[in-house]
Amino acid sequence: MALEVGGKAPEFELKDNHGRTVRLADFRGQKNVVLLFYPFAFTGVCTGELCALRDELPKFVNDDTQLLAVSNDSIHTLRVFAEQEGLEYPLLSDFWPHGETSRAYGVFDEDKGCAVRGTFIIDKDGVVRWTVVNGLPDARDLNDYVKALENL
Repeated sequence: MALEVGGKAPEFELKDNHGRTVRLADFRGQKNVVLLFYPFAFTGVCTGELCALRDELPKFVNDDTQLLAVSNDSIHTLRVFAEQEGLEYPLLSDFWPHGETSRAYGVFDEDKGCAVRGTFIIDKDGVVRWTVVNGLPDARDLNDYVKALENL
Protein backbone atom coordinates (compact mmCIF):
# COMPACT_ATOMS: atom_id res chain seq x y z
CA MET A 1 0.00 0.00 0.00
CA ALA A 2 1.42 3.36 -1.07
CA LEU A 3 2.24 6.14 1.36
CA GLU A 4 -0.49 8.57 2.23
CA VAL A 5 -0.51 12.34 1.96
CA GLY A 6 0.56 14.03 5.19
CA GLY A 7 3.03 11.36 6.29
CA LYS A 8 6.81 11.63 6.43
CA ALA A 9 8.54 10.38 3.29
CA PRO A 10 10.88 7.45 3.97
CA GLU A 11 14.54 8.35 3.69
CA PHE A 12 16.59 6.66 0.99
CA GLU A 13 20.10 6.57 -0.39
CA LEU A 14 20.41 5.42 -4.00
CA LYS A 15 22.99 5.62 -6.78
CA ASP A 16 22.15 7.66 -9.85
CA ASN A 17 22.93 6.85 -13.47
CA HIS A 18 26.44 8.30 -12.99
CA GLY A 19 27.17 6.32 -9.82
CA ARG A 20 26.68 9.31 -7.49
CA THR A 21 24.88 8.82 -4.20
CA VAL A 22 21.58 10.70 -3.90
CA ARG A 23 19.73 10.98 -0.59
CA LEU A 24 16.28 12.41 0.01
CA ALA A 25 17.82 14.22 2.99
CA ASP A 26 20.06 16.16 0.55
CA PHE A 27 17.03 18.26 -0.42
CA ARG A 28 15.56 18.81 3.05
CA GLY A 29 14.96 22.49 3.72
CA GLN A 30 16.06 23.41 0.19
CA LYS A 31 13.80 21.91 -2.47
CA ASN A 32 10.53 20.12 -2.97
CA VAL A 33 11.06 16.70 -4.56
CA VAL A 34 9.03 15.05 -7.29
CA LEU A 35 9.82 11.38 -6.67
CA LEU A 36 8.69 9.27 -9.60
CA PHE A 37 8.85 5.47 -9.64
CA TYR A 38 8.65 3.69 -13.00
CA PRO A 39 8.88 0.00 -13.94
CA PHE A 40 11.74 -0.30 -16.44
CA ALA A 41 13.99 1.73 -18.71
CA PHE A 42 13.55 1.24 -22.46
CA THR A 43 9.88 0.26 -22.24
CA GLY A 44 7.27 2.18 -24.21
CA VAL A 45 5.16 3.85 -21.53
CA CYS A 46 8.17 4.55 -19.27
CA THR A 47 10.16 6.10 -22.10
CA GLY A 48 7.18 8.24 -23.06
CA GLU A 49 6.68 9.49 -19.49
CA LEU A 50 10.34 10.25 -18.87
CA CYS A 51 10.75 12.01 -22.22
CA ALA A 52 7.65 14.12 -21.52
CA LEU A 53 9.30 15.19 -18.25
CA ARG A 54 12.50 15.95 -20.18
CA ASP A 55 10.53 18.17 -22.54
CA GLU A 56 9.05 20.13 -19.62
CA LEU A 57 12.14 19.96 -17.39
CA PRO A 58 12.17 23.58 -16.11
CA LYS A 59 8.87 22.86 -14.35
CA PHE A 60 10.44 19.96 -12.46
CA VAL A 61 14.08 20.93 -11.97
CA ASN A 62 14.57 24.50 -10.78
CA ASP A 63 15.51 26.54 -7.71
CA ASP A 64 12.49 25.20 -5.81
CA THR A 65 12.01 21.65 -7.14
CA GLN A 66 14.05 18.53 -7.93
CA LEU A 67 12.84 15.61 -10.02
CA LEU A 68 14.15 12.15 -9.08
CA ALA A 69 13.11 9.14 -11.18
CA VAL A 70 13.54 5.66 -9.66
CA SER A 71 13.46 2.23 -11.26
CA ASN A 72 14.72 -1.21 -10.33
CA ASP A 73 17.21 -1.19 -13.22
CA SER A 74 20.98 -1.18 -12.64
CA ILE A 75 22.91 2.10 -12.81
CA HIS A 76 24.55 0.85 -16.02
CA THR A 77 21.20 0.38 -17.73
CA LEU A 78 20.06 3.79 -16.51
CA ARG A 79 23.22 5.47 -17.82
CA VAL A 80 22.66 4.13 -21.34
CA PHE A 81 18.94 4.93 -21.19
CA ALA A 82 19.60 8.54 -20.09
CA GLU A 83 22.20 9.03 -22.82
CA GLN A 84 19.97 7.55 -25.50
CA GLU A 85 16.94 9.63 -24.52
CA GLY A 86 18.75 12.85 -23.52
CA LEU A 87 17.51 12.69 -19.92
CA GLU A 88 19.38 15.27 -17.83
CA TYR A 89 17.83 14.62 -14.44
CA PRO A 90 18.83 11.91 -11.96
CA LEU A 91 17.71 8.37 -12.72
CA LEU A 92 18.09 6.43 -9.47
CA SER A 93 18.70 2.71 -9.23
CA ASP A 94 16.67 0.71 -6.70
CA PHE A 95 18.40 -2.41 -7.97
CA TRP A 96 20.07 -3.64 -4.79
CA PRO A 97 18.83 -4.43 -2.28
CA HIS A 98 16.24 -5.09 -4.96
CA GLY A 99 13.24 -2.80 -4.59
CA GLU A 100 14.03 -1.66 -1.04
CA THR A 101 13.04 1.96 -1.66
CA SER A 102 10.07 1.00 -3.86
CA ARG A 103 8.83 -1.20 -1.02
CA ALA A 104 9.28 1.61 1.53
CA TYR A 105 7.01 3.78 -0.64
CA GLY A 106 4.51 0.95 -1.14
CA VAL A 107 4.88 0.76 -4.92
CA PHE A 108 6.81 -2.49 -5.46
CA ASP A 109 4.94 -5.22 -7.33
CA GLU A 110 6.26 -8.47 -5.84
CA ASP A 111 4.89 -10.62 -8.66
CA LYS A 112 6.49 -8.53 -11.43
CA GLY A 113 9.68 -7.67 -9.52
CA CYS A 114 9.45 -3.95 -10.28
CA ALA A 115 7.91 -0.70 -9.12
CA VAL A 116 4.51 0.35 -10.39
CA ARG A 117 3.96 3.95 -11.54
CA GLY A 118 3.97 5.87 -8.27
CA THR A 119 4.65 9.57 -7.93
CA PHE A 120 5.15 11.42 -4.66
CA ILE A 121 5.56 15.15 -4.21
CA ILE A 122 7.54 15.72 -1.04
CA ASP A 123 7.83 19.19 0.46
CA LYS A 124 10.97 20.80 1.86
CA ASP A 125 10.17 19.38 5.31
CA GLY A 126 10.07 15.81 3.98
CA VAL A 127 6.29 15.46 4.11
CA VAL A 128 4.33 13.78 1.30
CA ARG A 129 1.98 16.46 -0.04
CA TRP A 130 0.55 14.71 -3.11
CA THR A 131 0.64 11.25 -4.62
CA VAL A 132 -0.71 9.18 -7.46
CA VAL A 133 -0.17 5.48 -8.16
CA ASN A 134 -1.02 3.90 -11.50
CA GLY A 135 -0.72 0.31 -12.66
CA LEU A 136 2.03 -0.81 -15.00
CA PRO A 137 0.28 -0.03 -18.30
CA ASP A 138 -1.23 3.32 -17.26
CA ALA A 139 0.76 6.50 -17.95
CA ARG A 140 0.50 9.43 -15.57
CA ASP A 141 -0.48 13.00 -16.50
CA LEU A 142 2.33 15.55 -16.01
CA ASN A 143 -0.17 18.34 -15.64
CA ASP A 144 -1.29 16.78 -12.36
CA TYR A 145 2.28 17.15 -11.02
CA VAL A 146 2.44 20.78 -12.11
CA LYS A 147 -0.84 21.59 -10.34
CA ALA A 148 0.29 19.81 -7.18
CA LEU A 149 3.58 21.73 -7.15
CA GLU A 150 1.73 25.02 -7.64
CA ASN A 151 -0.32 24.25 -4.52
CA LEU A 152 2.71 23.85 -2.23
